[in-house]
Amino acid sequence: MSLEVSLKQRLGAFCLDIEFSTKGQVTALFGPSGAGKSSVVAAIAGLSRPSAGRIAVGGRVLFEAGKSFVPPEARRIAVVFQDARLFPHMSVEDNLRFGWRRAAQKADEAAIADVIALLGLEHLLSRRPRGLSGGEKSRVALGRALLAAPDMLLLDEPLAALDQARREEILPYLEKLARQMRLPMLLVTHQVEEVARLADEIVVLDQGCVVAQGPVFELLTDIGAVAGVQPLGAVFEAAIAAHQADGLTRLSFAGGILYVPGLSQPTGTRLRVRLRAEDIMLALSEPSGISANNVLTCTLGDIRSVGDHADVQLHAGPTQLVARITEASRARLKLEKGMQVYAVVKAVTVARS
Repeated sequence: MSLEVSLKQRLGAFCLDIEFSTKGQVTALFGPSGAGKSSVVAAIAGLSRPSAGRIAVGGRVLFEAGKSFVPPEARRIAVVFQDARLFPHMSVEDNLRFGWRRAAQKADEAAIADVIALLGLEHLLSRRPRGLSGGEKSRVALGRALLAAPDMLLLDEPLAALDQARREEILPYLEKLARQMRLPMLLVTHQVEEVARLADEIVVLDQGCVVAQGPVFELLTDIGAVAGVQPLGAVFEAAIAAHQADGLTRLSFAGGILYVPGLSQPTGTRLRVRLRAEDIMLALSEPSGISANNVLTCTLGDIRSVGDHADVQLHAGPTQLVARITEASRARLKLEKGMQVYAVVKAVTVARS
């Protein structure tokens, strides 16, 4: 389902001037704090009225300056905020059914049970929000939003208020939503890890404007597109080729072979893989006698100097990677575009399937 956003709005001294369109299943609205991300969400949800512009979801116009404004309750858009906003006097089940009662087309009891199972809420149904952890509250808020049967789900920094342990608890559920629910989602975040694990497309905001947009597989390795993102990295798809007797799982992708600690999924399963820029070392000759399991033959692409380090674009066949090394290392290796190098991969992150 398409999302078309064109809006202008002055908020005090801050000016929002945004235009983008996307058809991705999960689109990340990415940028630093104060870039205007939450203001865009408020406009899409109908919680604010821009001074100029147009917003449409699936071709249905929700706002057009001077012509139309669909009220929030009629937009068929659900929003999950970072503070969950559960009703404290209701049980978990009642909070979930509140969302269900707001749906234009109510799901049957089996569908309600499916959402409860998807988010692992079975054992929480009788509890009140005050007895839930931050991660549990986030899962209930997600369930309530899903049961409202929206056309689009807006996730406004849903993990920002959680510590790292709770984020790791919630991310697998968001990955399942992205994989199993064919529901368009707009994810607002300033965390590149969330983008890498969840998004298909990225819209990058800075100071109230769109500064970059594109597929996640391309934009995270474009060393000139998202300046200041720490850390950069490559995201690409791979397939499980084999489970080995030594406990490693062999993954195949367009740029070669990777070995990771044993996975439980069957051979042939397609996975999303992330290689962080800081987890790649470069060598001019094929290394031997090292503990790293993964060495990829690459061709050097563009190189960008940023202070005391350099971001180096690598081509492993058709797959683009990026390494972050010191300027001293770049000078010592005399790296130039077009050279053949060996990328020593220290860590591989396997994200959603």
